[in-house]
Amino acid sequence: MQGMELAHSLLLNEEAYSQLGEVQKAEFIFDWLRYLEKLLVATSRSDVREKQKTLVEQLLSLLNSSPGPPTRKLLAKNLALLYSIGDTFSVYETIDKCNDLIRSKDDSPSYLPTKLAAVVCLGSLYKKLGRILGNTFTDTVGNILKAMKSAESQGRYEIMLSLQNILNGLGAAATPCHRDVYKAARSCLTDRSMAVRCAAAKCLLELQNEAVFMWSTDLDSVATLCFKSFEGSNYDVRISVSKLLGTVLAKAIISKHPGTAASRQSIRRVSLEEVLELLGTGFLRGSSGFLRASGDMLKGTSSVSRDVRVGVTQAYVVFISTLGGAWLEKNFAAFLSHILSLVSQSHPKATQTQIDAVCSRRCVSFILRATVGGLLGEKAQIAAAKDICQAIWKLKKVMDAVMSDGNLETRLGSADVAASQHMLVCALQELGNLIHSLGTTAAPLLQDSSAGILDNVISVTLHPSISVRLAAAWCLHCIAVALPSYLTPLLDRCLERLTVLKSSPEAVTGFSFAVAALLGAVKHCPLGIPHGKGKIIMALAEDLLCSAAQNSRLSAQRTQAGWLLIAALMTLGPAFVSHHLARVLLLWKCVFPVSPKDLETEKSRGDSFTWQVTLEGRAGALCAIKSFVAHCGDLLTEEVIQHLLPPLPCTVDLLTQLSSILKTYGSPLKTPSVVYRQRLYELLILLSPETYEGNLSVILRELAADLTAPDIQVAASAFLLPPLCHQDDLLILSPLLQETDHRFIEEQLLLGSGIACGSLEYDPYSIYEKDVEGDSVPKPLPPMLSVTSSAVKLFGVVCAHVGEAQRLLVLEQLLDSVKHTKGARQQVVQLHVVSSVSSFLKYVAGSKGHLGPEEVRRPVLALVMGALESPSPLLRCAAAEAWARLAQVVDDGAFTAALAQVSFDKLKSARDAVTRTGHSLALGSLHRYLGGISSQHLNSCVGILYTLSQDSTSPDVQTWALHSLSLIIDSAGPLYYTHAEPTLSLIMMLLLNVPSTHAEVHQSLGRCLNALITTLGPELQGNSTSVSTLRSSCLLGCAVMQDNPDCLVQAQAISCLQQLHMFAPRHVNLSSLVSCLCVNLCSPYLLLRRAVLACLCQLVQREAAEVSEHAVMLAKNSREELTLDANIREVGLEGALLTLLDKETDQKLCHDIKETLNHMLTSMAVDKLSFWLKLCKDVLAASADFASVTCVDTMQEEEGDKGDDASVLTNRNDGRPHPFTNPRWATRVFAAECVCRIINQCENGHSAHFDVALAQEMKKKDSRNDFLVLHLADLIRMAFMAATDHSDQLRLSGLETLLVVIRRFAAIPEPEFPGHVILEQYQANVGAALRPAFTSETPPDVTAKACQVCSAWIASGVVSDLNDIRRVHQLLVASLTKIQVGKEALSHLYNESASTMEILAVLKAWAEVYIIAVERHKNHRQSLKTPACSEESIGNGSISPDGLLDLVHADLGTLSRLWLAALQDFALLTLPSEFASQLPVEGGAFYTAETSENAKLHYYNSWALILHATALWLTSTGFVVADPDEGAPNLSRPVTPTSMCQGSSSGPTVKSPEDVYTERFHLILGISVKFLCSLRSDATMESITACLHALQALLDVPWPRSKIGSDQDLGIELLNVLHRVILTRESPSIQLASLEVVRQIICAAQEHVKEKRRSAEVDDGAAEKETLPEFGEGKDTGGLVPGKSLVFATLELCVCILVRQLPGLNPKLTGSPGVKAAKPQMLSEDGSRLVSAALVILSELPAVCSPEGSISILPTVLYLTVGVLRETAVKLPGGQLSSTVAASLQALKGILSSPMARAEKSHTAWTDLLRSALTTILDCWDPVDGTHQELDEVSLLTAITVFILSTSPEVTTIPCLQKRCIEKFKATLEIKDPMVQIKTYQLLLSIFQYPNPAVSYPYIYSLVSSIVEKLQEINRRKPEDTAELQIFQEGIKVLEALVAVAEEQHRSQLVACLLPILISFVLDEHALGSATSIMRNLHDFALQNLMQIGPQYSSVFKSVMASSPALKARLEAAIKGNQETVKVKTPTSKHTKNSGKSSSIQLKTNFL
Repeated sequence: MQGMELAHSLLLNEEAYSQLGEVQKAEFIFDWLRYLEKLLVATSRSDVREKQKTLVEQLLSLLNSSPGPPTRKLLAKNLALLYSIGDTFSVYETIDKCNDLIRSKDDSPSYLPTKLAAVVCLGSLYKKLGRILGNTFTDTVGNILKAMKSAESQGRYEIMLSLQNILNGLGAAATPCHRDVYKAARSCLTDRSMAVRCAAAKCLLELQNEAVFMWSTDLDSVATLCFKSFEGSNYDVRISVSKLLGTVLAKAIISKHPGTAASRQSIRRVSLEEVLELLGTGFLRGSSGFLRASGDMLKGTSSVSRDVRVGVTQAYVVFISTLGGAWLEKNFAAFLSHILSLVSQSHPKATQTQIDAVCSRRCVSFILRATVGGLLGEKAQIAAAKDICQAIWKLKKVMDAVMSDGNLETRLGSADVAASQHMLVCALQELGNLIHSLGTTAAPLLQDSSAGILDNVISVTLHPSISVRLAAAWCLHCIAVALPSYLTPLLDRCLERLTVLKSSPEAVTGFSFAVAALLGAVKHCPLGIPHGKGKIIMALAEDLLCSAAQNSRLSAQRTQAGWLLIAALMTLGPAFVSHHLARVLLLWKCVFPVSPKDLETEKSRGDSFTWQVTLEGRAGALCAIKSFVAHCGDLLTEEVIQHLLPPLPCTVDLLTQLSSILKTYGSPLKTPSVVYRQRLYELLILLSPETYEGNLSVILRELAADLTAPDIQVAASAFLLPPLCHQDDLLILSPLLQETDHRFIEEQLLLGSGIACGSLEYDPYSIYEKDVEGDSVPKPLPPMLSVTSSAVKLFGVVCAHVGEAQRLLVLEQLLDSVKHTKGARQQVVQLHVVSSVSSFLKYVAGSKGHLGPEEVRRPVLALVMGALESPSPLLRCAAAEAWARLAQVVDDGAFTAALAQVSFDKLKSARDAVTRTGHSLALGSLHRYLGGISSQHLNSCVGILYTLSQDSTSPDVQTWALHSLSLIIDSAGPLYYTHAEPTLSLIMMLLLNVPSTHAEVHQSLGRCLNALITTLGPELQGNSTSVSTLRSSCLLGCAVMQDNPDCLVQAQAISCLQQLHMFAPRHVNLSSLVSCLCVNLCSPYLLLRRAVLACLCQLVQREAAEVSEHAVMLAKNSREELTLDANIREVGLEGALLTLLDKETDQKLCHDIKETLNHMLTSMAVDKLSFWLKLCKDVLAASADFASVTCVDTMQEEEGDKGDDASVLTNRNDGRPHPFTNPRWATRVFAAECVCRIINQCENGHSAHFDVALAQEMKKKDSRNDFLVLHLADLIRMAFMAATDHSDQLRLSGLETLLVVIRRFAAIPEPEFPGHVILEQYQANVGAALRPAFTSETPPDVTAKACQVCSAWIASGVVSDLNDIRRVHQLLVASLTKIQVGKEALSHLYNESASTMEILAVLKAWAEVYIIAVERHKNHRQSLKTPACSEESIGNGSISPDGLLDLVHADLGTLSRLWLAALQDFALLTLPSEFASQLPVEGGAFYTAETSENAKLHYYNSWALILHATALWLTSTGFVVADPDEGAPNLSRPVTPTSMCQGSSSGPTVKSPEDVYTERFHLILGISVKFLCSLRSDATMESITACLHALQALLDVPWPRSKIGSDQDLGIELLNVLHRVILTRESPSIQLASLEVVRQIICAAQEHVKEKRRSAEVDDGAAEKETLPEFGEGKDTGGLVPGKSLVFATLELCVCILVRQLPGLNPKLTGSPGVKAAKPQMLSEDGSRLVSAALVILSELPAVCSPEGSISILPTVLYLTVGVLRETAVKLPGGQLSSTVAASLQALKGILSSPMARAEKSHTAWTDLLRSALTTILDCWDPVDGTHQELDEVSLLTAITVFILSTSPEVTTIPCLQKRCIEKFKATLEIKDPMVQIKTYQLLLSIFQYPNPAVSYPYIYSLVSSIVEKLQEINRRKPEDTAELQIFQEGIKVLEALVAVAEEQHRSQLVACLLPILISFVLDEHALGSATSIMRNLHDFALQNLMQIGPQYSSVFKSVMASSPALKARLEAAIKGNQETVKVKTPTSKHTKNSGKSSSIQLKTNFL
């Protein structure tokens, strides 16, 4: 590491440098130059000038040390920088020196780097210094151009880039050289080397900035030149050259030519037509020029090469993008007609074969997608769609004219049909794509009758060309996906046309395609289609199939249509298909002959046409069954499989006969037979091999024949092999295999010339399948290709399942077929065979199977070995994968070692690149699948790969070897540590020396570096020298790659830095990394953008704020404009990402952008609140309709708009362009979701976010403070804009945002208007946002969401005025009316489950409103009981809380009926599957039987609130029938059926109310228990709480309680369920609610027991009491049976709660019961509530038991109650009792005063147990080991007192207990704490006053003397503070009580004690004036008491007075003094009191 540190100096440390080895020298130099670049900028000018001379010498001397590409670039940069900062006088010498080096005649390879470095230096100097260098440039340019003539490719590459820099630096001054440079660049643009072509394109791009001739006079030749350059080009060249061509052409159109004489030559204006014509020429005729071209062109023999066409396609896109969206909007019509004309018949070149036509159409589609889809906003897109529709209509009119020609022959053969077909296909596909991307925002377009989109598209469905019919069908599919409300009407319309036009072949196919495409759209539309459509489609399909034979002209079409409809129907899934399955299986059986004999007969009878139809039908049937297996897996039961199997053998028989049928009938059958094969193979791949076991060997033979068949001409490796190669290995192959933005058109180059791209017409059946790549049109390959790929896949499966002998046979046969074919055919056969074997190995490896005996290995090995040395790189790649799979499957170390050895030997001997690449990858693959094989192998592998990777003669070998090395590094893991250093230095050496023209080598180096960083992992954080050397090398390597011109290498660099940042974050320079990321955010290379976002996503998880700051700093500091479309300067990185999200189409990228933004939002939104909200607002407002916003805003403006002033309306007119132009709906949806996230984030932040007063105050303190509540106006406005948009998704997001805002802000008060809340002012906005969601055309999901918002708004209590509530309430009322018509009459546009959703949403909303209304009513009633509150609430001027209830009452009758129906449905739907047969056939009230699966979900979402509401409603009706005769008292007795129906003649059909109630009761109870006893993990808190509240409500009234009370099992069941809830849910609120239900169950049981006891007493009044039967649990034995006992279940549950809160109560934990208690603890508030609730329940239990039963539970109950006391008796300040202690004392009191303690049967046992309990409490006190001081004495004393006062005397009067109790009191009196003394006195007072002397006297005797002593002591000391005063007062009260209870003879003594004490405290008038307030209080108290005692015990009083004259005198003086003071005081005190009163009243009225 020292070496690196030494490199960090201004001058090169030559001493250190000279000591290094060659490789280190290069690293050292590079590091020094990197450091120098940063240092120069930071150093002062004078310092630089001082060292300048030395520095220049050092830098120039480096030129001669043959610097590598990265070094020379950096060297040149530094030189230029040095001169721009320092002096420039020696710069001319430097330039001369460079020129001399370039002129040098030395051509040796070793001198080349010096020459190149000189070229680069010149470029850099001119770029930086520009015109300062005066006229030297002509010589320099001349010199460079001269050198170019003899330069090799690297030289030409560097010279072009250098010229680009010179032109850039000099600008217009370089005009004299423009022509020369142009000439040179022209020749380089068609150079052999692709890198040179790219460089030349860059140079010309720079040149056109100033060289006017390029886009005027020479425009044609520039274009032709570019077309030539496209020939044989690669992807990079196409990108660069298309950029050049597009830019030049755009320039030609928009340039403002300098007018007048100033312009030297007359420049011709170029029109748009000419430019398009130019591009069109390239597209149609390629590089062979214009009409003056050679003769072969006229003969029409030459075809445009595909790469030219693809290049021109990209140029079109660049051209339009450069002109921009606004330009395109204006000129769209002209552009469209030109683009479509490219595929019209007037240019036969583009469409002369089907293959050409498909490829040309792809190009046209790509141009349209990239321009219309990418550049236009939504409004412009709608206009464009109208234009496209117009074009379709025109083409259709031409068509109609031709078709109306009577002569059929001329009609179909007409050129016009062909002419228009490709144009129509392109137009229809783009129209589909446009509408698809617009989503529901396209609604206005389709409603616009003048555009007539639907009619146009549907009419084209009848076009004679099948491609057009398919395209029209696909377009309908897109419309349906975008606008689900059109799906059903379109389906109906097509079905109707299909039925009507059954006799037109075009209509049959066209409309069947359309129906199939629409059915394919259903899975994208969550709302679905009505269930009945399945029946119609099935019937129609059957009809078509049955009528196919009637008319030979239609039979093929009808057969195809019938099967297509059935196959498409299958995609709707099991719910739709199950009803039609039997018929489908029947059709399937009938379409194949029953036996082989029938097949023979068929063969002999048929003719060519019947066979065509038959094969079409059978292929269709296979396809339908395949679709069934793929989409309805749930229906594949054993039984169904048995029905599927019989025809299979026959399908295979037919397969074997196909070749002979073909021979007989010739070519017309060729395609049908291929299609049949493909369908069969596809079906077999899906079925498990067991299903066709009998036919395995036949199938295998057919497959082998198929794969080696002679009729396949082209090797289509590009689609067969990639799935069989490893994804990572594809990177080293053609870059075309990588994902790019141009994949759609580049694909055709990949496939090679003879092969077509995929297109819909090759397989109409794919129209209903979901496309693999996103949302574009499906692209099935031609049948010949797809049958091969299916065969390859199936071969893998079948070969693995046949017997070993046959496997060997087939493999050998395949090997022979490869050997025996020759030439081009051999390549094809080899490709197929190797693919099949790879597929077989992959399957065996995947299913963990075995290869078989050793003989099988031989043919496999030979095949793979041959392919490893094949000239096709893809085949070598697949072979390497197979090689490793083979080793994996054989799984034998020796065999693996032998394989590796084969590769070693080959690599050592072979010299050709092919062998070396193949075998080096084979080694890598072996390691990948088998891990580190062995360390010795590892060493040899690494050694060989090192050598290969340095083979500079073949970049390919280097690339493959390095890639393989990266695989080995990855798989070796820690074993690789020993090789890390040498590998890293190898990577560095290559990075610094491999020419940048070999990008693929650099990409492999990047992968190696990445693998190495991953392997080193966290080690990289270390500080040891070796680690830091490794680390700095890694960082250097990344730096080299970041500077590489190739984008994919830069992507590698970014992912390496990302890894480094993960393992060693401190060492990665964040600011330079972020700047690199920002610059590449909008790169044209998809993979680079992906790398950038993957890296950003990781960075912002740790340091979002830093990343964001760096980005903004970079944007502000960068002098040259960033190449960003993203405007970081204005909107920050976040805004730039949002803009990117709007433009980006790649799914993965969009996902990463959203992730990144979410992470940034999570960590930063709260701190940068205004910024984030403004971003979201800008996105949402950018496309809102302002008219609609204004109308709502007016009302706020009047109120002075207190929100943030930057309101939407004002910020539009500030002249700045809007940061987001027309964002798409998806981006706006994301912005709305962000708003919700921001609100959630603020919840975890400062409380001021939701508190207006606090927020305003903090904002005043520091204006930087920012709080959410201050932005409420914006939040509402954003929600409103989103909720009223055209896009349904956005409306849903807007309503969700509104819901979140209402829930979060509802309770926040408005400080300026007390009594009001802050949301009140926005009620108009809320109403306006909700109203549109209730219109008739709104989809049900939006309405459902809006209902939720309505109920939340009403329930939130924001609006208190009834009239205001009515506005929203009205919407709900309207919905209620709408849904009452039931499930049938609701909309027929969607599936029935959609109307279920809507109905339930409405019912749930009403339920919520009703629950809230009842709750408010209840709270209001309670508040009325406390009179103080009632005044206030009425005085507020708001409505009475019953208002809301009255509003709901109007509809309660209807609602209750619907609620009960919904609950009944829910109950039925949740029944287990075995009761399915009992369900009603037609479904429930709100769902249909067929859609029950989908409906379930909606019921799950809404049942809970409906249940709660129903329970409340039932309790409000009280479950009771009003019966006038019986009067009220009998309400609690159940109404019996007999009393109900006396004398009524109605039959048994009428249910008595009793039965109705019972049913409803059980319905609610059943649903609750079912739900609570099996809580799913996804059950929401809301549902559980609602369910428990419903149970509470139910048990609030007597009748249900009587049901529970009388049915013991029911109670126990409920208790057990609640016990489970408490065990599984931690939430305190849920546990408390559960305990409340438990309490009610116990109450019910108590009532029941009381009732039975009462009735028994009434009935057996005469009989003796002895014989009374025992009621209550435990009967007369006292036994409680677990599981059968209510009490036992309750005890379990209470123990569970108590032990969880207080583990010390568990005897198992504490060792044994009642041993030392741990320190008592305070519980949390929730914990205390739970414990208290449990204690209440415990204390109620004895009342449910019989006396014997009570004896068995008492010990437990007492143990727990006393235990809680012991565990929680904490000392609290002020002597308070903690809530748990209070509860346990309350419970004790309840237990002790239970009647059971007195009942004769249980009396003695209770007494014993209670004594034990008292002993336990006393024991708590005595120190077992000195822990007693922790417990609170007051709590324990209170407990003792409760015992003394509440039990029968015999419990506490036994001497031993009594003695201990008295001791406790004595001890407590001695405690110094005043609070304890006060409480003790209070407790003693209650004991002394106990009526039974047996109890109270012992205490009196023992304690009086000490009390008197205490008081006398206070008397002597005089009290000092209020506490002592209180003690004294309490003591006196005790003594007075004693006097009252004392017997006559003792009374005089007591009074004699009391009086002196009292008198000693009274003061005379003098003393009273100077006394402290305490003394004065004492005086008052003493006097008052004396005044009372005197008259009461006058005789004693008098005698005491007489005996002590001093006392008497004192008393008299005091009385006198007192009277004086009273006189003085009276008037004033009255007065003051009065004034206080009146003032407070005034205030009150004032406020009102």
